[in-house]
Amino acid sequence: MRKTWVNSRVQSLKPSGIRKFFDIVAQMDDVVSLGVGEPDFHTPWHVREEGIYALEKGLTTYTSNSGLLELRQEVSRYLEQQYGISYRPEDQVLITVGASEAIDLAMRAVIEPGDEVLIPEPSYVSYAPCVILAGGVPIAVPTTEESEFRLTAANLEQSITSRSKILVLPYPNNPTGAIMESQDLAEIAKVIAKHDLLVISDEIYSELTYGIKHVSIASIPGMYERTLVINGFSKAFSMTGWRLGYVAGDPELIAAMTKIHQFTIMCTPTISQYAAIEALRNGRESVEAMRSEYDLRRKFVVHAFRKIGLDCFEPKGAFYVFPSIKSLGMSSEEFCNRLLKEERVAVVPGTAFGSCGEGHIRCSYAYSLRNLEEAMVRIGRFVHKVRQEQ
Repeated sequence: MRKTWVNSRVQSLKPSGIRKFFDIVAQMDDVVSLGVGEPDFHTPWHVREEGIYALEKGLTTYTSNSGLLELRQEVSRYLEQQYGISYRPEDQVLITVGASEAIDLAMRAVIEPGDEVLIPEPSYVSYAPCVILAGGVPIAVPTTEESEFRLTAANLEQSITSRSKILVLPYPNNPTGAIMESQDLAEIAKVIAKHDLLVISDEIYSELTYGIKHVSIASIPGMYERTLVINGFSKAFSMTGWRLGYVAGDPELIAAMTKIHQFTIMCTPTISQYAAIEALRNGRESVEAMRSEYDLRRKFVVHAFRKIGLDCFEPKGAFYVFPSIKSLGMSSEEFCNRLLKEERVAVVPGTAFGSCGEGHIRCSYAYSLRNLEEAMVRIGRFVHKVRQEQ
């Protein structure tokens, strides 16, 4: 019998709860999908034009492993202007293949076998697998709707052990739309400093907050030196396919991440980097227009869920809602499977984002109002049917 060649860590990983579900969706017709977290806007024309121009000029060679210095300078300027955190472009900023590569690099650069990584849940599906692949142990820190899905100092303290090394801070949050305000961050900062934790702050949705400006934990006193700030261009600038992100932080950590990056990726796509420079320099108007449209959709979807009788936490960030289906007496997965089969609407089970997501579903409102309206009609019809069955 042939031996098993697949790495045991890879074998242990469960398939993505999102991708597994949408493999089914891909084989169906007439489906209204609220499942994918991807902006429905085109990349702003002036940004696309800059990418085209770079191609026409033949700017298609490798860049520095760290990325174009000009882009790193713009990233540094952007973080200073928007969030009040200052980084040297020469040795404190690394350009990555999306925020996803930055997360992976941070885990691999820091984790020793057996180190524990604290992950507030519900949260993005990739954190725990990245921890496992790096040899660490993911530790879920449950959050609740009662606390607006925010990480509290008490919850964090209860989850820390002698092996705790990293805290992932995923705010604004996917899937709940929760945010952390400055007073929340100040409270958990005390616990972080007490236990000498490193923070990996995933701020990819930082531009998409509603009614309140995002605060980076790196701006909280005592947190700058122990925080890796991760961000990118996919969500705010609608540049998902350009695959471009960045990480900023302590020079020693950035150097370690760059070392892994240079042996595995070498550099990010050159054309994407030139387009990103244009996005940072001249993209404010487009960002604000997209945020305003998301805000309209957010209000519509929250109101629609409440109108059909489902409790729905009002998100203050990102472009997701996380309504509760507990009153219907079925699991999240059963709800999503039946909704897809009976009404051809695709949403994601809350359990895809951690066990504490049970009793909820994730719906993205990064879709046109027309699609959202049709989806809510179908969901309302399904909920009415389920209630009649009870």
